[in-house]
Amino acid sequence: MVDRIKEPVAERSTHQSLGRGLRVLEAVAALSGGATLADVARRTALARSTTHYLMQALVAHGYLHQQPNERSYQLGLKVFRLAGHPLNSEQIATTAMPFLNELSRLTHESVAVGIFRDDAVTLVATRDTEGPVRVVQSVGAQRPIHCTGLGKVLVAWLPALERSRLVAELQLKKHTPKTIIQRAAFERELRRVRSSGYAVDDEEFVAGVRCVAAPVFNESGEIIMAISAIGPKQRMTHQRLRECRPLVLTCARQLSGRLGTSGGGLVPTFVRC
Repeated sequence: MVDRIKEPVAERSTHQSLGRGLRVLEAVAALSGGATLADVARRTALARSTTHYLMQALVAHGYLHQQPNERSYQLGLKVFRLAGHPLNSEQIATTAMPFLNELSRLTHESVAVGIFRDDAVTLVATRDTEGPVRVVQSVGAQRPIHCTGLGKVLVAWLPALERSRLVAELQLKKHTPKTIIQRAAFERELRRVRSSGYAVDDEEFVAGVRCVAAPVFNESGEIIMAISAIGPKQRMTHQRLRECRPLVLTCARQLSGRLGTSGGGLVPTFVRC
């Protein structure tokens, strides 16, 4: 008869904790859009105290993320990095929403996050401001590159060869009298955007609408999205654009930090204008 080797108590405890932690991760993944402590405890059949301990440990190690000032949790970015997959639109939107909410609150304007897809801007997350006069934006809507703040930002930080190819092939369609339709002028505008760190759309896409946008980078320093604040020109005057600019830049920098760029913060704390 072969004697069974007994597993040390400490190792059994470690394996049990690991198994519980993985169950918590699976529960949060299944509850897409945000999971509360009560949701996860119920789904895993673990005690609330045990669930809270495990969730806080996973937050500390980057495998879960808790929304600032909220009780909900989402999968952390480390999970996706381990899988080697870039963030998809839904994950980008989930990550960006707390920052968009705060940026809209401070600017009192509509805000949005856009990504570069099929040589155009696709809006993946939006937050409309309150009030009768506002610019309404829809998730999934596409915008041209050459005459929007988001588009200019996304193109300005592309790798040089890709940027040159895109500019050479781009159709510079005129949307308003202020739209840039000369290729050389657009290239100068991109250099200005890259030099200053932000882009402005001064009634170039829609007459009567202005916006300011800034880039958001991932942990590798690559541009992954752009964020903007937009409003009607009656309220978004040139002075107001200048006032909103540092808020948008701060939001972009801190959202970059959330994505792993060094020097950024994890919680959106803004300087009021």
